[in-house]
Amino acid sequence: MGKRILVVGGVAGGASAAARARRLDESAEIIIFERGPHVSFSNCSLPFYLSGTVEDVESLVLMDPEIFKSQYNIEVRVNNEVVKINRDKKTILVKDLSTGEEYEEHYDKLVLSPGASPIRPGSIEGVNNENVFTVRNVVDIDNLNTYIKGNNIKDVAVIGGGFIGLEVAENLRLGGLNVSLVEALDQVMAPFDYDMVQILHKELMDQGVDLILSDGVKKIGKDHIELQSGRQVKAEAVVLAIGVRPETKLAEEAGLEIGETGGIKVDHNYRTSDKDIYAVGDAIEVYNRLTHKPTRLALAGPAQRQARAAADHMYNMTVRNNGVIGSSVIRVFDMNAACTGLNEKQAKAAGINYDFVYIIPQDKVGLMPDSNPLHFKLLFEVPTGKILGAQAIGRGNVDKRIDVIATMIMMGGTLEDLKELELCYAPMFGTARDVVNHAAMVGLNILNGVFRQVPVTKVRELVENNAYIIDVREKDEYEAGHLINAVNIPLSELRQRVDEIPKDRPVYLHCRSSQRSYNAIMALQQMGFDNLYNISGSFLGISYYEYFNDQVTGRNKIVTEYNFK
Repeated sequence: MGKRILVVGGVAGGASAAARARRLDESAEIIIFERGPHVSFSNCSLPFYLSGTVEDVESLVLMDPEIFKSQYNIEVRVNNEVVKINRDKKTILVKDLSTGEEYEEHYDKLVLSPGASPIRPGSIEGVNNENVFTVRNVVDIDNLNTYIKGNNIKDVAVIGGGFIGLEVAENLRLGGLNVSLVEALDQVMAPFDYDMVQILHKELMDQGVDLILSDGVKKIGKDHIELQSGRQVKAEAVVLAIGVRPETKLAEEAGLEIGETGGIKVDHNYRTSDKDIYAVGDAIEVYNRLTHKPTRLALAGPAQRQARAAADHMYNMTVRNNGVIGSSVIRVFDMNAACTGLNEKQAKAAGINYDFVYIIPQDKVGLMPDSNPLHFKLLFEVPTGKILGAQAIGRGNVDKRIDVIATMIMMGGTLEDLKELELCYAPMFGTARDVVNHAAMVGLNILNGVFRQVPVTKVRELVENNAYIIDVREKDEYEAGHLINAVNIPLSELRQRVDEIPKDRPVYLHCRSSQRSYNAIMALQQMGFDNLYNISGSFLGISYYEYFNDQVTGRNKIVTEYNFK
């Protein structure tokens, strides 16, 4: 007789642990307990049911108990909640939610994969109204969709600007609804830096989403919400996507150790403080490879790897725990956004000496009809050049570039390694010098002091202080839109107009995407200029950075016209 393995939670982590254990031990008795009615559903696909991208709610369910039994010989008990763990007796107390009956089951090994639950702040008046929903499982998304259609809802407010919030907002909007997205912070998508996320702010606004930042919800009514600012927003239905809280109650009551981040503490084998109990998924605390500190990471990919590792360790197989870096991707209407590793906020918080590159090359050869600018930001450690993180936003394959960076980070790669990386090339897929190679070259120039840069975040201050800014684009580009006090000296005329450029004050150069301004700086430095700065991101980056805040605040623009091409 093999081991008796009980698994609490039947989504990504739990189901994967059970399946891996079966592959390692055909004789094991494996039982999954899931308090909901479904097991192994695609929780990351839930929002897409709201737009009809996923047509049938039942298709969100990947596997039912009968298939688990027939294909894996794993027993799955849905609508069965584990309410207590008795570590001394090595038993669990289970409540059958259909009958109310409680019963005990013995285990040799126990796997906890309870996930995380959506946050419902009690401070918000009306948070438990019938028109307020969260999105965690198939039942949740079906209830939300049924309520919207059954009540002919037209106005919906989504509270929270993280992954779930944006995906719900997008799909509701694609479904023809009026959508307001409310975020208490000054930006959506916290994994992205403020300069990069402005691209997404613009996209949400352009697609008709009423994006409200730096404001929280005070009260939820039948047909509106009231914000902390006093503003009222029409909303017949409200979706809470404020965040999630790890489900640790079962572990805490069993006396298992909880980590400093609030997740279940596990060792590098995903074993809890009890040698016979493992924990995986959204409920646990994990090790950040870059900050060397504990963190929580609610992502399906890491959960599945954790589950495999836990099952392997049960059978005395070597487990290698490399920590996490947090790689993710999202589509926001016509923009794709991906990130990995550290952003600037995280690098600063970790006390890491870093610098960054922000470039906007084409994602394919410009002759190709679907070639588009790709906004790419790369962080690296100073002075080692070790790659720390990256963010990419554009209409093309941002995931491809971020996956490359994630691989480099996991292998301890540096700017030099990235520069020399050989990647696939054809005009319809990329450029001969891919975005990531390009970023590495620019990063090495910054690291080695070849030239200096200022970010787009500082340009407004430069303009308002009447800094000397040179726009090296051609005259027609300049006339179509430029910084209000910039001097136009096209790169094609630069060498003939050197005498116009001062040497006794800082000079800031830009073009469309920083390539021509870099060439200008290299030429001028060889002519004896040592007062030059390249504006990272240049006019395209400036336009995106300034646009949203210009529109919502009505402040004075620093450009005559924006340019997003």
